[in-house]
Amino acid sequence: MSSDGGVFRADEVCPLKSHHGGVIFMERNNKTTIDTRTLVFMALLVAMQIILSKVVSVDLGFARVTISSLPTILAGLWFGPVAGGLCGMAADILGCLLKGYAVNPLITLSTMTWGVIPALMHPLMRGTKLHRTLYLCLSIVCCAISGTLVLTTCGLVLMNGYDLYAILPGRLIQCAVMIPVYSVLANLLYFSPLTEVVRGSAAHRTV
Repeated sequence: MSSDGGVFRADEVCPLKSHHGGVIFMERNNKTTIDTRTLVFMALLVAMQIILSKVVSVDLGFARVTISSLPTILAGLWFGPVAGGLCGMAADILGCLLKGYAVNPLITLSTMTWGVIPALMHPLMRGTKLHRTLYLCLSIVCCAISGTLVLTTCGLVLMNGYDLYAILPGRLIQCAVMIPVYSVLANLLYFSPLTEVVRGSAAHRTV
């Protein structure tokens, strides 16, 4: 019985699940929270990004050659643009705090694009394996241009005082290197049994 003398409503006993941007939310008693397992996956991906930025990274000052955004790409593909953007933002802010850097909002926004753009283009990844692979590669090209080349470069010039013409050649080379590397790694990881494991866990939660 409920407090008003009636029978318990179903949503008072069992939390309802809904999806917003690919993230699974729990709704109970008019309160909405992100599903716990999704939060765990997101936290692991953020931690992986921070570790990769320290271990697999060549810092040139105005450019950094790294594969640290790979977990953010996977977060977006697995859980949607909301999760992808949040993972990118959290990893960048925590990384700055750990290194003692001031947070550059344009660079943070650039990091978020690596999780948002692939997720937004995910509905186009249908059909043959070649078709899905090409669209995933296209999403990475969009991330590299809009995020790394445009937003991060603007952040370095406007917020950190770098000279645009001095750093632009290096950043173009950085993009030329990052696009094929990220394309290969993202395709290998996303079109692998790892995705089925994550999706299987998500499917189990929604039954």
